[in-house]
Amino acid sequence: MRRRPLAMLLLLPVFLACASAAHQEPAAAPLPGHQHGTGAEITMPVGALYTVADVGFLQGMIAHHAQAIHMSHLAETRAADPRLLRLAQKIGQSQVAEIDLMQGWLADHDQFVPDTSSHRTMMMPGMLTAAQLAELEAASGPMFDRRFLELMILHHEGALAMVADLLASPGAAQDVDVNVLANEVHLVQTAELGAMHRMLDNLEGESP
Repeated sequence: MRRRPLAMLLLLPVFLACASAAHQEPAAAPLPGHQHGTGAEITMPVGALYTVADVGFLQGMIAHHAQAIHMSHLAETRAADPRLLRLAQKIGQSQVAEIDLMQGWLADHDQFVPDTSSHRTMMMPGMLTAAQLAELEAASGPMFDRRFLELMILHHEGALAMVADLLASPGAAQDVDVNVLANEVHLVQTAELGAMHRMLDNLEGESP
């Protein structure tokens, strides 16, 4: 049985063209140039409304989200500020749901479906290196809070770059479900970026 379309589940009627207009930073390069590292060939059926860039975006975003979820789980035992823990939990919950939708779309379209371990082998814009992850895992208390915010800000900025790259690819984001999913990523992570910047400013203001 096919899963319900993403557009029905996300309940966000605003299309990506509007979100793109609000995102002023130009894309550095189109998504197909990224090393999303699935190792799987993308086969396009005749007459498809989606593109190779759409498939690569979803595959790469699964890995991207999976790393953010891993980072959010670290906060459960390391965060000092309860506000940061709540934010981390919100990030994790929303991205778990989006991964399920992206995996469903890829399966429905007979494309390779990365699992959540893919963040260990795929590298997308803004994703943490092994050294950065080790640093975050070793931190605790206020130091963890600060590094979590700094690194998650970079991580979210990478996700926004991926959306911008998708739009820069000719013919991409015409499939309504891909369009709505990308719009969801843009809107939610833009809002979370604002919250993280404010929280980081507060932490710096509280420093002795």
